[in-house]
Amino acid sequence: MTSFSAGLKRSLAIALAGVSMFSVTAASAGEITVWAWDPNFNGATMNKAAEIYSAANPDVTVTVVDFAKADLETKLQAQLASGTTDGLPDIVLVEDYGAQKYLQSFPGAFEPLSGAVDLSGFAPYKVELAALNGQGYSLPFDSGVTGMFYRSDILADAGYTAADLEGITWSRLIEIGTDVKEKTGQILMPIDPNDAGIFRIMMQSAGSWYFDADGNPTIADNPVFKAALKTYQDLIASGITKPVAGWTEYTGSFTSGDTLATVTGVWMVGTIKANPDQSGQWGIAPIPALDGVEGATNASNLGGSSWYVMSSAPNKAEAIDFLKTVWGEDADFYQEILVNQGALGSLMVAREGEAYSASDEFFGGAPVWQNFSTWLGQIPSVNYGIFTNEADAAVVAQIPALTSGGNIDEIAAAVDAQVRQQIQ
Repeated sequence: MTSFSAGLKRSLAIALAGVSMFSVTAASAGEITVWAWDPNFNGATMNKAAEIYSAANPDVTVTVVDFAKADLETKLQAQLASGTTDGLPDIVLVEDYGAQKYLQSFPGAFEPLSGAVDLSGFAPYKVELAALNGQGYSLPFDSGVTGMFYRSDILADAGYTAADLEGITWSRLIEIGTDVKEKTGQILMPIDPNDAGIFRIMMQSAGSWYFDADGNPTIADNPVFKAALKTYQDLIASGITKPVAGWTEYTGSFTSGDTLATVTGVWMVGTIKANPDQSGQWGIAPIPALDGVEGATNASNLGGSSWYVMSSAPNKAEAIDFLKTVWGEDADFYQEILVNQGALGSLMVAREGEAYSASDEFFGGAPVWQNFSTWLGQIPSVNYGIFTNEADAAVVAQIPALTSGGNIDEIAAAVDAQVRQQIQ
């Protein structure tokens, strides 16, 4: 996200931490080293996988090394760029938005998993984003499947039910937000003018991105991108949004009741539920669809990461077997990490488990995880390419023009020009 992506949303600034070790294994003795960030989420789920694997395989040690996200990315990039493989792990966690940059910039550095793991069992969009030249390179992990979180109690006071938010468009949401503001005096949504996450959500919901499959910019003449720009402009002009600066102010806005809703990733569940006094006052709904756009859906993604095996891995066979056995096949494992870490994995068969179907009284008794997992299967696949961050920066640079009522075609052209200059 320069946006609220997986790292920022889950305590990006965690310092380099210690090492957790679990006995685990495969056909021969060895050590599987894993690099990850956030020991309370990614590291915790990997350690749980190691515990499960160790029950049947006591001869291999899985060592999880926890980094701050930025430190991991800097170290991995520098190591790959140096051309030396000494010191690289067997398995590394990569944020989905950076997948293609690594795969295309360092051909041969990552082991294809298509032949070893049944990738057809995962959400299609997650498999596609880590595919290159017909091969799948990741073991898909957590999803950033999006939804709209909203204060159901206050919207009910204004006359709206959960059914009124199902399958709507952004223009309908603006109508609802305007009506709610007139009746209650409250503003619907916070928006950070320095964050491009909302544009990512809107574009992917209609199966489009900043670039085509060959990495060429698809911005200036992209009707989906222009629809996203127009929608953002309309949201601001409607008066149903409030500007915020940064993560703390953004989350504090709706958790304090200053605003009533947000469209974001499933990972926001934990932040909202950290306010127990609001139990029963929240609801979730699918995100709005872009108006008048062919292929527009009510499903999208924001954030997420996946596991990759290094081609140079000292214990590559064991690493692949470990990922295949637990992460690729064990639906019960996904129930555990959903309950304990709030990790919504992308193995589709896991949706049939009890943890996914359980109702949540905090959200009015809705089967929150089941809903999000259903939307997960509906997310359109897109290729994030290797310059998403650069495109985000170009979009953010044009937000002042956008919010002041600038011409959409001219703004799209300006974004396109900046992106083309940066990626030369």
